[in-house]
Amino acid sequence: MTGATGFVGGAVARRLAADGHTVRALARAPERARPLADAGIEIHQGDVTDPATLRGPMTGVDAVMHAAGWYKVGVRDGDGEAVNVGGTRNVLRTMAELGVRRGVYTSTVAIYSDTRGRVVDETYRFTGRHLSRYDATKAEAHRVAEDFARQGLPIVIVQPGAVYGPGDTSALGTLWRRFLERELPPLPARTAYCWGYIDDIASGHALALERGQPGRSYHLCGPAHTLAEAVGMASRLTGIPAPRIFLPPWVLKAAALPMRVIERLVTLPPEFTSEGLRVLAGVTYLGSSMRARRELGWRARPLEDGLAETLR
Repeated sequence: MTGATGFVGGAVARRLAADGHTVRALARAPERARPLADAGIEIHQGDVTDPATLRGPMTGVDAVMHAAGWYKVGVRDGDGEAVNVGGTRNVLRTMAELGVRRGVYTSTVAIYSDTRGRVVDETYRFTGRHLSRYDATKAEAHRVAEDFARQGLPIVIVQPGAVYGPGDTSALGTLWRRFLERELPPLPARTAYCWGYIDDIASGHALALERGQPGRSYHLCGPAHTLAEAVGMASRLTGIPAPRIFLPPWVLKAAALPMRVIERLVTLPPEFTSEGLRVLAGVTYLGSSMRARRELGWRARPLEDGLAETLR
């Protein structure tokens, strides 16, 4: 397994170990993987951008879970292309060379960028310019996985939506911590996600490994809610007042324009860069999980239930 030291990958690795699998986890810095080792997971030093480090850990395995990824929004520098695209190509090529009989690749519904209010299924094809480097590089990595599948590699693709839960280090995790500290800034109106609780996303990966049809993609998308609705739920659960101001999309889009110039001169917080503002400006990342429910038996809990555990 790659990406096991991350939020999603770690939950998947622990779920597979709990299900009785022997899990080998690839880690660039094994010292960061100590909690995984404590859970009985084998740790192997390696990097998806270095193919030579992949062969040893992947030799003799029954399946490969590729969850490693570069996830940054509003950051100008970074190795998104090397990790998301090159890393995926390296892992899947090594899997093919070693004849591994089963694989699951973690993509994302963010490959569609803004679905403009539509809840799309796996047949949807995005055209246009992606909102962020993350979206663009993950879309290219998704195409790499599909190409390998067309060549006969037994790879299943899963596409989570917005993943949340205890231990989240992403912007969503920061949002909930700032909410609990009563420090939320004004939030964007109309921005919406499909919310998947971390344990349900891990379950979806395990089901894809067991039941997924090679060459097919499965949306692991929980219930759709706007950010405003989610914060309203959090307010009802905790008694902490929700922000009263929600910014219309045109305000954020207008603010993104001058930031293109300013961010060349000074370092801005990611959420205030032109890219950071664009991905919040009333955009929707919405996918239907009907195929995963029908073919994998996957289910996602209501957002209010997952938020109660997350905030607790």
